[in-house]
Amino acid sequence: MLAEFMDPAILGFILIGVMLFSIFVGFPISFTLIFLGFFFGYLGFGKLVFYLMTLQFSMVMTEQTLAAVPLFVFMGIMMEQAGLMERLFSAFQLMLAKVRGSLYYAVLFVSVVFAAATGIVGASVTILGIMAAKSMNKSGYNVRLAAGTITAGGTLGILIPPSIMLVVMGPIMEIPVTDLFAAAIIPGILLATLYAAYTTIRCWIDPSLGPVLPPELRATSIKAVWIEFFLGLVPPAALVFAALGSILFGFATPTEAAGCGAMGSLLLALAYRKLTLRKLQDALVKTLEISALIMVLVAASNFFGAVFSRLGTPMLLTEFLLSLEMNRYLILAMIMAMIFLLGWPLEWVPIVMIIVPIILPLVEALGFNLTWFAILVAVNLQTAWLSPPVALSAYFLKGVVPEWDLKDIYYGMMQFMVIQVIGLILIIVFPQIALWLPSYLYGQ
Repeated sequence: MLAEFMDPAILGFILIGVMLFSIFVGFPISFTLIFLGFFFGYLGFGKLVFYLMTLQFSMVMTEQTLAAVPLFVFMGIMMEQAGLMERLFSAFQLMLAKVRGSLYYAVLFVSVVFAAATGIVGASVTILGIMAAKSMNKSGYNVRLAAGTITAGGTLGILIPPSIMLVVMGPIMEIPVTDLFAAAIIPGILLATLYAAYTTIRCWIDPSLGPVLPPELRATSIKAVWIEFFLGLVPPAALVFAALGSILFGFATPTEAAGCGAMGSLLLALAYRKLTLRKLQDALVKTLEISALIMVLVAASNFFGAVFSRLGTPMLLTEFLLSLEMNRYLILAMIMAMIFLLGWPLEWVPIVMIIVPIILPLVEALGFNLTWFAILVAVNLQTAWLSPPVALSAYFLKGVVPEWDLKDIYYGMMQFMVIQVIGLILIIVFPQIALWLPSYLYGQ
């Protein structure tokens, strides 16, 4: 074995370098992780790698919490197809038609509801762009501020429960998903509030950025507006509250609640006469595609992480950084900067499943609360979605609003990226923003 001539921990550093290079040049992530884990594991500790592979894949396949992933994905897709968000947005914009910047508020309000209903960033940004861009253009809204509001609101799906990322992150970090859901609620509301405050200030300084809606876009009957608002808000809110509330208050496990949520979204689509056999088939195929991608990545990264840990590299890295006697918050800042930069070329899936397990021993050695750290990672990855030049949110929005210049979309996103950084700093300085609700609910 090569381990006889080289420290296995050094072999781990080479493994990470080869892995990052392979992903950046375009090799499929799952197969790259499996192949490199097997190859370097065999070099490091021989035939034990076969047993390790079997053990890790078996652990993933028997992890009950991960069964919630396809159910929450299906719930989000069916809520999208039911057309509830379009009704809610239309009603909200009509209610605030005479308010300056009303469409910004409508986008942010709907984005919070939609984030709780789906948690899929691409779908959120796309739907918000389709719903809001036409009205914003017709009303003379500022393109940059409009683009920033839509993309920032769309990324809230990463953070606000029931977030798919938090469901996956829980078993990886060995934290109850209920704790993560509770910890993410207040930070998510905080960020949405910061977005709204920023748009309010900008429109107050320069009213031309968000003028009141023209007469042809205003309601003729306020009663009809309230009925539309009720029909658009109450059903999805009740479904989300039932699913999320049952998890937070311990009435159901995440998997059980996800199952009820999926069934509820199916009934909603049926009640609103939006369910057809073709749409159901499309929803099932999309759910299968997204879930298969996530599950294979979970299994591959679990095996890869186990090989990397078995080589001893995380412990060596932890001991080295601790020996520098740096302030622990300086090390935390370095970790956050690394995750932010990796968030440009990579999706959240490989970062959460590969990078986070690697740095987890260091975070534990520094004495940080893991639930708090998980929320920092989630907010950080949300910030990366808004960071040019690789931010995918820009391309989702450009795809549905081709008349908006990509440069203007970038400028708009960067404004809200700064707000995201401010929110991240606030959560670091005041940990109780994330930890108060889990402590209140579960006494931890």
